[in-house]
Amino acid sequence: MQIKQSRVDLIFDIINNFLMLIILFIMLYPLYFTIVASISEPSFVALGQVTILPQGFTWDAYKNVFQNPKIWGGYRVSLINTLIGVILNLILTIPTSYVLSKKRLHGRTFFSWYFLFTMYFGGGLIPSYLLIRSLNLVNKPYTLILLGGLSIYNMVVSRIFFQTSIPEELYEAARVDGGSNYIQFFSIALPLSKPIIAVMILFYAVDRWNDYFTALIYVTDSTLFPLQVVLRNILISNQALLGQVNSGSLVMDEDQLAIIIRNAYLAESMKYSLIFIASAPMLIAYPFVQKHFIKGVMIGSLKG
Repeated sequence: MQIKQSRVDLIFDIINNFLMLIILFIMLYPLYFTIVASISEPSFVALGQVTILPQGFTWDAYKNVFQNPKIWGGYRVSLINTLIGVILNLILTIPTSYVLSKKRLHGRTFFSWYFLFTMYFGGGLIPSYLLIRSLNLVNKPYTLILLGGLSIYNMVVSRIFFQTSIPEELYEAARVDGGSNYIQFFSIALPLSKPIIAVMILFYAVDRWNDYFTALIYVTDSTLFPLQVVLRNILISNQALLGQVNSGSLVMDEDQLAIIIRNAYLAESMKYSLIFIASAPMLIAYPFVQKHFIKGVMIGSLKG
């Protein structure tokens, strides 16, 4: 038997759905505008005439992006750093979290506070740079991979998962059968940890893919720049050129000026195409881990 909604409940549902639609629009419109602007005529984009629909459909921005060898080099570096780096993150995070989740671990409180201390206190940028330089990790192909080894926040989330989501009775049964700590970890903990592993993969992958500050500080070799640094450099140079065009500081004949203006406007469209290209891998990867991601986050939040 269907229960009839009261008038107050109906009004609440209407207002709630309306607010959810507004929030959805606010979240999706920036991505939609990025796509629309990237396929619009550059002059319309630069003059702010693109809002909802593409104006003067063209693929010129994407053609110019993919013709730039620095973009492909940045993509290669970012992919390598993300793939290898996430594997390193999991190797460091999952075993550490598992061990710290064990109440019988001697010195468990000390080690937990030892990790937490580094989460809130650091030596600062200059001492950190001097330390990295003394370790000969500046301008190396593996610099970005090693410097993002372990996130304390992610380790804490994983530890809460191991503490609350896997019954201790399973480990006790394994010990009764003669299972060592290694067998308990590889045969019990890991197979039951797919949700939190999926969450960690997504968290670490997004952090590594979007990180540009680490490369900005510790990498000066342009061949080792990740995609985000390449994108930043292109945007800065394009904005400078566009500013010169708008200020009228460029002095040359009409044909040359027309070419410069066209390239400057094209750089504005390239900005949006670069943003979409840089975001595409994460947008593609998320649906594959969404189920485990939601499950892992909810388990850690509800029981932690």
